[in-house]
Order: sequence, then structure tokens, then C-alpha cells
Amino acid sequence: MSVAKDFKKKKDDEALGFFAKYLTVWVAICIVAGVILGQVLPIIPQTLSKFEYAKVSIPVAILIWLMIYPMMLKIDFSSIVSATRKPKGLIVTCTTNWLIKPFTMYFIAAFFFYVVFKAFIPANLAKDYLAGAVLLGAAPCTAMVFVWSHLTKGDSAYTLVQVAVNDLILLVAFTPIVAFLLGVSNVIVPYDTLFLSVILFVVIPLAGGYLSRRFVVKRKGQEYFDNVFIKKFDNITIIGLLLTLIIIFSFQGEIIINNPLHIALIAVPLTIQTFLIFFISYGWAKAWKLKHDIAAPAGMIGASNFFELAVAVAISLFGLESGAALATVVGVLVEVPVMLALVKIANNTKHWFAENQ
Repeated sequence: MSVAKDFKKKKDDEALGFFAKYLTVWVAICIVAGVILGQVLPIIPQTLSKFEYAKVSIPVAILIWLMIYPMMLKIDFSSIVSATRKPKGLIVTCTTNWLIKPFTMYFIAAFFFYVVFKAFIPANLAKDYLAGAVLLGAAPCTAMVFVWSHLTKGDSAYTLVQVAVNDLILLVAFTPIVAFLLGVSNVIVPYDTLFLSVILFVVIPLAGGYLSRRFVVKRKGQEYFDNVFIKKFDNITIIGLLLTLIIIFSFQGEIIINNPLHIALIAVPLTIQTFLIFFISYGWAKAWKLKHDIAAPAGMIGASNFFELAVAVAISLFGLESGAALATVVGVLVEVPVMLALVKIANNTKHWFAENQ
């Protein structure tokens, strides 16, 4: 019986390894499938887009919830209190996100849109694209960072604390930063989008994970929870990610097909910015001798963006058909492939950190 269990475990590990090993391939397939789906069967994205509230897609929110829930199951709530007593990771995240990231985004995007790509992008569009980039740069991630943390085996409790602190800062810092960098005075944060996103992507999965953990541990015991129950969700995060990509790219297929050159041009500074911010946070965490499971999520939070908020603000400030709105949408399109590359870099550099040497 023991041999059979060991054999099954080995096969499960091999299956998971194969699935995770070729995740980039599955992502590429899902991106293409989403674009094709949106063109061949437009009724599907048209129908799904009707289920939206406060600029947040409910179908996408449900899939993101499925991605986050397995990570929330792993959180021992006593460890949240412990996480607040280790401020270095929070200092790295908050400083990078609010004192560095918005400004590097502005200068990198301005350099490319006004100088490098001047021959390809008209001045009025360059200004709009810069605005969209700034909106992305001033909105650190709330939801998907849990996925990236999960894929790097990050400390789930500490990641939750990092996200919560950033959300609190976002409430007061987003508007003045955007107003300062864009020279506009009518920046209105769509608080319904912000609060709904926090509820959907943090509060609900956290409550679900907490209640599930308590119920299962009470009924079956801690050993069953750790060794059996939680392992049932190993692939749920990745499956949810792939299904989310299909839906997102089915929504954006028309934009991709109609604006291939400008999408590629906008993607360049966004990609450079993402790598730069990750390495600033990740390198700083290494210099401070933080554990890898804190350093990796710290880098991921700054590198990824709260694109629901950025898109909503771009539309309210500049209009649905504006270049700013397009730039924020490109942020959605480049985020997953680029963040997967950073996940791979983080996983391949664990040996840089003291506890893994």
C-alpha cells in the first residue's frame, strides 16, 4: 500500500512538473485561443462583457478568485501577526512602489514615446500613451500578485500583508502622484472599482480560505489538511490563470488585430519598466538578506500592476477610445508573459539567498 502511494505521489509530481515546466507554452496557446475565440465567436466575449460591475469583469473575477483561493488556504492566521513584525520586506515593497516606480515609468515611457518612437507615434498619441503608462505605474497589483507569489513559493501570509499595506497607501497616494506626473487636476479615483477589487480579490478568497481551513482541520485534523486536502488544489491556480487569459484576450482580440504596431511599441517601455522594478526590489531584498519567500513576492508586487484600476481611470479621464485607455490595455496584455518570465528568474535564483545556500 505504501509503495502504491509513493508511486502515485511520484506520478502526480511528474504531472505537475510537466504542467508547470511548459506553462509558457500553455500561456501562448491560451492567448492565441482567446484572440481567435473573440474573432470567430464574438458572441462569447460580448455576452461575458455584460457581466461587469464598476469596470470589473465578474467572470474574470471568479477565475482570479479560483487562482487565489488555494494560496489563501495555506495562510496560518497567526503568521499574519508575525509578518507585521518583520518590516524590511514591507519597506522594500512600499518604497519601490510609491517613491520609485511611478517616476521610472514616467521617464522610461516618455523617453520611448517622445524620442525613440517619435517617427512612429504622433505627438498627441504619445501624450496619451504616456498617461496610460503612468496610470499603470501608479497602481501596484492587488490580485494577480497572489498567483506570482504562489508560483515562486512565496510566504502567503507576508504577501497578504504586503498587498494590504499597498492597498491602504493606494487610497491616499494614487491621486496626487498621477495628478503631479500628468499635470492634471481632475483625477478621480473610481473607488467603487477599488473597493470591489479588494473585496473580490482579497476579502472573499481570504474568508473562504480561513473558513475552509478551520472546517477541514476541525473535521479531519491538521495532518489531513496539510498532506491531503491542500494538495487537491495544486493545479487550480494555473488552470484558473489559463482560463483567465482566454477570456481577457477574447475581449481584446479586436484591439490587437487593429493596432499591432502601436501595441508592440507601447509594450517596449512597459516591459523594460517591469523588469527594472522587479530587479530593484529583488536586488534590494537580497542586499538586506531577506528570505527568498519574502523577496520574490516583494519584487512581484512592484513589477505587476492593478490594471483594472488603471483601465477604469484611463477611460474616465480620457475616454474609452483614447490612447491612454489603449496603453492600459496593453499593460494587461504584456503582464502575464512578462511576469511568468520573472517567476522563472526568481525560481532559478533561489540559491542567491542565504537560507537556500
